[in-house]
Amino acid sequence: MTSAGDEDLVASKTDGFKVGEKKTVEEYAKLDQNDESLNRWKASLGISNSPALPVDPKDSRRCVIHSLALETAGRPDITIDLSVPGALESLKSKPFAIKEGAKFRMKANFKVQHDVLSGLKYLQVVKRKGITVSKDEEMLGSYAPNTQDKPIYEKKFAEDEAPAGMMARGHYNAVSKFVDDDDVTHLKFEWSFDIAKDWKQ
Repeated sequence: MTSAGDEDLVASKTDGFKVGEKKTVEEYAKLDQNDESLNRWKASLGISNSPALPVDPKDSRRCVIHSLALETAGRPDITIDLSVPGALESLKSKPFAIKEGAKFRMKANFKVQHDVLSGLKYLQVVKRKGITVSKDEEMLGSYAPNTQDKPIYEKKFAEDEAPAGMMARGHYNAVSKFVDDDDVTHLKFEWSFDIAKDWKQ
């Protein structure tokens, strides 16, 4: 049995694209070390000589989402610390308000461990009264495991704008997930928000 939003939360595919051969971080680091353009690419992934962060061998997760936040100019971020017990559950039961017409962006703090994470994407489906009103897909990129020099990654999403007007105000439900090129789901959650005339104090 599929859970809420499964049929909608499918990443787009590029015809003919195949995920490349898997390599370890060490194999990537040694790959064509004299190739300047390849070295720039490896640096963009975060592959460096900095010591790796210690990883719990019992924790098989490759990507750990630490927090999600809603960022709006001139206001404190609304941040959900996912390390707090019950944080994911409260996202659905305790909706936050977004002022109609406000410009905002989401951002995620996360850690990569064990191996290179290829093609991380954020998928989101928003519904109102059971009807889908938007579907979004944001490519976040590929990342090497975090190091002591780079203990956490922060990714800011593209800016969005809340709908405005009397018809737009009200309660919305959403389902989101983080998925990679191998179709591994790293986090999936349901949440809700209200479009309101003004921000809640």
